[in-house]
Amino acid sequence: MELGLKNKVAVVTGGTQGIGRATVERLAAEGAHVVIVARGQALLDETAAAVRAAGGSALAISADVSKPEDCARIVADTVAKFGGIDILVNNAGTSATGEFESITDDAWQADFDLKLFGAIRVIRAALPHMKQRGGGRIVNVTNIGAKAPAARTMPTTVTRAAGQAMTKALSKEYAPHGILVNTVCIGLIRAGQHEKRAARQGVDVEKLYEDMGRNVPIGRVGRAEEAANVIAFLASEAASFVTGSSINLDGGASAVF
Repeated sequence: MELGLKNKVAVVTGGTQGIGRATVERLAAEGAHVVIVARGQALLDETAAAVRAAGGSALAISADVSKPEDCARIVADTVAKFGGIDILVNNAGTSATGEFESITDDAWQADFDLKLFGAIRVIRAALPHMKQRGGGRIVNVTNIGAKAPAARTMPTTVTRAAGQAMTKALSKEYAPHGILVNTVCIGLIRAGQHEKRAARQGVDVEKLYEDMGRNVPIGRVGRAEEAANVIAFLASEAASFVTGSSINLDGGASAVF
């Protein structure tokens, strides 16, 4: 399927690992100019080099989306390099969870700054440029816990639920400008955090994934590439009548739509 992404300018935060990197590679393969945002310079350079080696176009920006000045710089540097912005994928974030009574105010604030305010600030900076181009795509990466939170899943489930609400509100406010806003709710996906867990526990990572997959109706955990495929679809012309939607990418694990 032709996704119509050639020469589009796409910013992906948290773009050097897992879902973010897979999304960068997928969009670049479709001909988009990709802007890779992350904190670690070494992984940024390696990811950008890999994209260019595969024939793609990439700009690496070292930034921390929990800092307002960095959010503004991400968009400014993108526009300076490519002349505008068409696609924004808000993927930066980690899974922070614990016993409610043990979560400090600082931990709550850090999670909101990273996952919610990071997205808010980059979106706010990008919107004028999307309007100028006559439209755009925003994809917010959340998780299935935002819809059906379990015990001991805060602060992540709260900040992700806020991201869901923001997605729906933005989709209604900016549809008249041709800016479509959607979210992908992630379930169990192969990721570095699981590999680190396996190493800590001294177990084979494939055995860990096998055990995790028993709780997924489809019978396995997902792959980052599968998430990237859905994100690329939402960013594309193929999804031109899709906005305000929340897609579960969880192998059927969520209890809700």
